[in-house]
Amino acid sequence: MGQDDHDSKRDKELGMERRITRRDFLNGVAVTVGASLVPMGVLAQDSGPDASGQDPLLAAGITQQDPRYYPPALTGMRGSHPGSFEAAHLVRDGNWKASASSTGESYDLIVVGGGISGLAAAYFYRKAAGNKARILILDNHDDFGGHAKRNEFRPGGRLLLGNGGTFAIESPFPYSKVARGLMEDLGINPPALAAKYALPNLYERLQAAVFFDKETFGADRLVAGEPSRAWMEATPKSLPWKEYLAKCPLSAEVRHDILRIETQETDYMTGVPEAEKRDRLSRMSYKDFVLKVVKAGPGVIPFYQKRTHDLYGVGIDAVPALDCWALYFPGFQGLGLRRVPEGRLSFTARGAATPDQKPYHFHYPDGNASIARLLVRSLVPGSVPGSNAEDVVMTKVDYSRLDQESSPVRLRLNSTAVQVRHVGEPTSAKEAEVVYALQGKAYKVRGAGVVLACWNMMIPYLCAEIPEQQKKALHYGSKVPLVYTTVAVRNWTAFQNLGVQRAFCPGMYHSSLSLDWPTSIGGYKFPTSPEEPMLVRMTRTPCSPGMSARAQQMAGRYDLLSTPFSTFERNIRDQLGRVLGGGGFDPARDITAITVNRWPHGYAYEYNPLWDPDWPPGQSPCEVGRQRFGRITIANSDAAAAAYTDKAMDEGYRAVTELLGQASAAAGV
Repeated sequence: MGQDDHDSKRDKELGMERRITRRDFLNGVAVTVGASLVPMGVLAQDSGPDASGQDPLLAAGITQQDPRYYPPALTGMRGSHPGSFEAAHLVRDGNWKASASSTGESYDLIVVGGGISGLAAAYFYRKAAGNKARILILDNHDDFGGHAKRNEFRPGGRLLLGNGGTFAIESPFPYSKVARGLMEDLGINPPALAAKYALPNLYERLQAAVFFDKETFGADRLVAGEPSRAWMEATPKSLPWKEYLAKCPLSAEVRHDILRIETQETDYMTGVPEAEKRDRLSRMSYKDFVLKVVKAGPGVIPFYQKRTHDLYGVGIDAVPALDCWALYFPGFQGLGLRRVPEGRLSFTARGAATPDQKPYHFHYPDGNASIARLLVRSLVPGSVPGSNAEDVVMTKVDYSRLDQESSPVRLRLNSTAVQVRHVGEPTSAKEAEVVYALQGKAYKVRGAGVVLACWNMMIPYLCAEIPEQQKKALHYGSKVPLVYTTVAVRNWTAFQNLGVQRAFCPGMYHSSLSLDWPTSIGGYKFPTSPEEPMLVRMTRTPCSPGMSARAQQMAGRYDLLSTPFSTFERNIRDQLGRVLGGGGFDPARDITAITVNRWPHGYAYEYNPLWDPDWPPGQSPCEVGRQRFGRITIANSDAAAAAYTDKAMDEGYRAVTELLGQASAAAGV
């Protein structure tokens, strides 16, 4: 049997011929009107970069004003989907040539970017200027929310919701008065919602696991169990490290080194003052710490390399050792580094809403897409039925109402800004003009003010008038590429049979997989029986170890935009089949839908002491880059160099108050 025959046989075993993306498109978008109305060429497209380059809804002739328009139900390639980035890339490369025709529209405010920050900016502007203020929001995607996207699945006719991007309300920062106030305005009280909708621990009997793949470790083996760690409370299932490592397909030398890293309390920097230890650790990677300070052999690196992927988007070769110490990584036990007691902060990662409330963990089943929906409900009455922060989960957005002439606030999707400029001299202009691309044509609108709530690095290409120093600062930031993949499966009995709820896969295409986080709220009911359909979450962070974080992120973006959906699907099926096969999982039989949420421009770039200098106060690139320029202000998470929902809200508020000349109010953020 030749290699092609072998590959064909393997593809059939994995179910690659089943074309689930076509079936799910029929079950999603077209189900409301009948599949016969949707061109078959659209249903069959691969949704990768080698496809038509057009959003599948628009390619089917289904515009935002069409009752059939409902992007959350689309599967296949989502996130930065085909049609959402091509015009921007033409602008970036200097190849945008289309002339623009005027729409004749004039607004008080134009917002470029319909993510959390852009929607919040519109909300704050309207609150300050009154309900009659005319606002236009432009977004390049076929759905609003930015990274806070909603994925819908209907395996067996049952609605299951997933987050296509932003997952958590919690933040490592204290929520400002402004961000907390906006959450209250929207009716979101996370501790109260967590208490009301707390589910019993569905996965109490299921453990974490590591899957060792044969390509990296010499054998395919799933090792379940959480090894005992000094900083974690031991459970009846906790295993001593020596016993745990005995199950792993690792050499005796590697097991010995891991055991030493995990359990020994050795001061590897004897005689060095604590302050100097911290300084040195901040300027070396965790990989260098393990190899050069702990003196472990290189064979341990594959075991630890991807441990930082979920949070940093790069491996331990590009993450400071001091950060890893703060995250309770092993090897630092004997260094004598003191931890500062953490206070409970508003909506923090520790889950406390206010200093006097108990910790909580709450998230909407579609992540922060529900926050975006609540903002749109407030901005465009009637577009999102319902009346509170609970019923928003089950309601269906009427996209046809988002861009109506009679509405003071209009949200125009599939519209990529390609040029922003003042009408006249920036210092004296009364208006600014925005040119945007929609379905291959260019249009221009005017507004008394513009908030650029898009990515920082795109702004210099859009607005040639911005001073060169500010352009340089805006270009400085880099974005972390990442993938949130959601797989709908017939049931989760394989997890139950294996006794696992999640698996870290240090050598595979996706670095982790897990059962969806259980959340029921309002009329949404999370599947509680292993026999019911379930969503499996998988994460991938494409990067190239050995380079700087910036270079790795650039390589990762290229990887994501050059990889077709079929490659993702093949790897997903193969990985789930190998990890869960021992529990009876059959990828050809059990996978019912796949959505790949690719974000080539994901997290906002954050300071990394391995490569970034110490900026003087007020001189960091994000601070210089977000300066107001005439009637143009900037709002996005990039402006805070922190990809968190509260920061997106804060930046939207700052941009609007700057535009309205309310500088004193901005000081309260």
